[in-house]
Amino acid sequence: MHIKTNDTVIVLAGRDKGKQGKVMSVDPKGEKAIVQGVNVAKRHKKPRKEGEPGGIISQETPIYVSKVMRVCPKCNKPTRPAHIFDDDGNKARVCKKCGVKI
Repeated sequence: MHIKTNDTVIVLAGRDKGKQGKVMSVDPKGEKAIVQGVNVAKRHKKPRKEGEPGGIISQETPIYVSKVMRVCPKCNKPTRPAHIFDDDGNKARVCKKCGVKI
């Protein structure tokens, strides 16, 4: 997967096209991610415990990873990171546009 938790991404397709948000969680098996402020749906919640509020709440729902692209923190452009090995032999992600380590 080309994105991880806490990455800043931009939405490429759908009703939220062009929105940016932070990745809250990633599901590699289902190839989906939950992005903050993107793909928000209303859910009717029933109070389960005494004192717990019920009502209609807004909740982020998963979006396919193919519909989002990572935003480089330096050049602020959407890019799919390249995976390289640094001098120590560790795998690192690099911006394909400006070449900085992510």
